[in-house]
Amino acid sequence: MTSGTIPFKLILGGLLLATTAALANEFWLQPASYRVAVGAPVPLRLLVGADFAGAAWARPTRRVRRFVHLGPTSLADSADLRPALLADSVAPTLTCRTPGTHVVVLTSALTFSELPANKFTAYLRAQGLDKALLYRQQQGQTTKPGREAYRRCAKALVLATASPRAPGSPADTTYRRPLNLPLELVPEQNPYYLRPGAALTLRVLQHGQPVPGALVHFWDASPVAAGGRGPTVAARTHYFSTRANNNGRVLLRLSGSGPYLAAATYLEAAPAELTSQADWLSTWATLTFGGPGAPTDGPTSLFRK
Repeated sequence: MTSGTIPFKLILGGLLLATTAALANEFWLQPASYRVAVGAPVPLRLLVGADFAGAAWARPTRRVRRFVHLGPTSLADSADLRPALLADSVAPTLTCRTPGTHVVVLTSALTFSELPANKFTAYLRAQGLDKALLYRQQQGQTTKPGREAYRRCAKALVLATASPRAPGSPADTTYRRPLNLPLELVPEQNPYYLRPGAALTLRVLQHGQPVPGALVHFWDASPVAAGGRGPTVAARTHYFSTRANNNGRVLLRLSGSGPYLAAATYLEAAPAELTSQADWLSTWATLTFGGPGAPTDGPTSLFRK
C-alpha cells in the first residue's frame, strides 16, 4: 500500500460485510447426522466448499486455534476436541453423553492470502464490498494486489436424544448463548423444536455486539417427498440471502428437517500488527444445524465425501 495502513475511520459504522455466494468458499462443520443417540459416537467433518457441497479442509491440525464441544445447558460443560482431531483429522468423533442440543465450535488461526489486482477487484465486486472498492479507487490502488488475512469461526448444533422418538430438553440454553467470537451466528429459537415452515431468528454478532446490515447467506438442503408422497429424496439445495436489521437479526423459514447452513463474512482494515502482511482482515462465520423432524440415526445423504 502507498500509505502503509488503512484508517479504521473509513469503515466504522457499516464496516464491510458480505458472504460467499459467488467466488470464495465457505467452511463449515458437518456431523454424519444432526440428530443422534445419546452416547453414540458421530463422525464430524470439517469441510470447505460452495453451495453446501464440500471437501475435507486441508491440514486442519495446523490451522485450528480452538475446537470445543459445549453441553446443552452450561458453558462449563465443555470438552476439548483437539485430541479427537489429532486422532482423526478427516472425521474426528463427537460423543454427546447427555440429552439436548449440543454446540460444537471451531475457530482457526489467521491465514494470509494475496490476489492479483484484477482478481481482488472481482472478489470485492462479487461480495458487494463497495467501500473497499471505493477506498482502493480513491487511493489509486486498483492496480495493486489485494493482501488479506482471514480466519474461520464455525459452529454446529447437534441434538442428542435417549431414543429415536424421545425429545431433547426444552431447557437447552447453550445454543442461544453468544460465545464472544470474532463473528458468529446465534439462533434465538431452537431449530429442532420449531414446526416445519416456522420462523427462526438468527443474530449476527461480532464479539457479542450486533452487526446491523450484515448480509447472511442461507442454504436449505431438506429432503422432499417425490410428488408429495412416498419416501423422501434428496432435494436440490435451496439458497437465498437476506440482510440483518438494525439489531443484527435475520428471519429465516425452516422448510423441513435440513440440514441448513448459514454464513456471513466481516471485512475490516487490518490492525497495525498485521499490516506488514495484510491490508484487510476478514472473519468468516458459519452455523450448521438440523431442523424439525430431522433423521434420528445414521449419516444423512448430505454427509458428503
